[in-house]
Amino acid sequence: MVYDNLVKSIIDNGGIIKPIYIDNKDSGGTGVCNASILYVNDKLSMILRNVDYTLYSSENRQRYQSCYEGPSQYYHRDDDLNLRTKNFYCELDKKTLSIKNYTKIDTSKLDTTPIWNFIGLEDARLVFWNEKYYGVGVRRDTTTNGQGRMEFSELEINKSNVKEINRNRIEVEDKTSYCEKNWMPIKDKPFYFIKWTNPTQIVKVDLDNNSSHTVFLSDTTYNLPLDIRGGSQLIPWDDNTYLAIVHECKFIPENSNGYKDADYFHKFIIWNSDWSIKYISESFNFMTAKTEFCIGLEQVEDNIIIVFGFQDNGCYAIKFKHNYMNNLIWKTLKNVL
Repeated sequence: MVYDNLVKSIIDNGGIIKPIYIDNKDSGGTGVCNASILYVNDKLSMILRNVDYTLYSSENRQRYQSCYEGPSQYYHRDDDLNLRTKNFYCELDKKTLSIKNYTKIDTSKLDTTPIWNFIGLEDARLVFWNEKYYGVGVRRDTTTNGQGRMEFSELEINKSNVKEINRNRIEVEDKTSYCEKNWMPIKDKPFYFIKWTNPTQIVKVDLDNNSSHTVFLSDTTYNLPLDIRGGSQLIPWDDNTYLAIVHECKFIPENSNGYKDADYFHKFIIWNSDWSIKYISESFNFMTAKTEFCIGLEQVEDNIIIVFGFQDNGCYAIKFKHNYMNNLIWKTLKNVL
C-alpha cells in the first residue's frame, strides 16, 4: 500500500511548500533537483544539483536523443549524450525557505577530463564535520566503465564564492562493487554513514587513506516487498533515536514498449541508539510523480524541513511542525515492522 501525496497532507495541516529554483542564466534553463540541507550555526544551507538534461517519461513509443532505451529517457541539449551535473551552494531563509543567495561551486582546481558519460558529483549530501564543510556524493566519470564511488568534496565557503579545495574518492571493502551511492551521513557522528538499511550496515570513512570499513552490521533483516535504499542524512530524534528518509524503486520488468520501468517511493525510518530499527513507515510519495527523490531532511528549531527532487527537473522544500512529524509517524503512516 502506498500513501499518496504526503505534501497535500502536510499543507492541510499547516505546513508550507516552496519551489526551489535559480535563475535560468545560471542553470542553463535545465532542471535543478535532489538538494540536501544542513542547519548549523543558525544557518540553513543547501547543495542544489543542476543537470543538463530533461527527464521524459514516454509511454507511446516516442524516441528522444538518449543513452537509454525505455520510457524514462533523457533529452540532451548536446550531441555527446553525456549527463552532466554541476552543484550550487545556497543559503535559505529558515522561516520562508526562500533562497537568500547562491553560487555555483567552483570545482576547476580539481576537475579532470571525464572518461565516462555521467559527469560530476551527483546527489551530494552537505555535512559539517570537524569544522569543515563537505559535499558527499557519487562520482562516476573517473573510470572507463563508470564505476561509482562516494567522494568527499571539501568546500571553502566565502561570502563571494564557494570553492572545492580537496577531493577524496573513498574505496570500499568489496573492491568488486560497481557503484557505491546514496550513503546516508549521521549528522552528529563525523564520518559515519548508513550504507545499507535492511540489514543496517554502518561504515566509517578514513580520509587519511581514502578508505571505509564496517563498524556495525545488524543480524536482523526484515521481510519487506522492496529493497530499501539510501536517502537523507540521519538527524537526532526524540528519545535518543535517529530519523531519516529512505527510498524504494518498484521496477516494472516490462511496460507497454517492452522496456523496464520504475516508480520511486519513500519511507520514514527510526533507529534506536543501539541501531536496531524502531519504526519503518509504509511507503509514500510526495506529489505522485514517477521519479521523486529525497536527500534532504533537517530539524530547524521546532520545524521539520524536507527537500525532494521531482522528475529530475524540479525541487521543492516543505516545512511543518515537529509535533506533526510525530503525527505522521505514529498516526497517519502505518509501521510496517
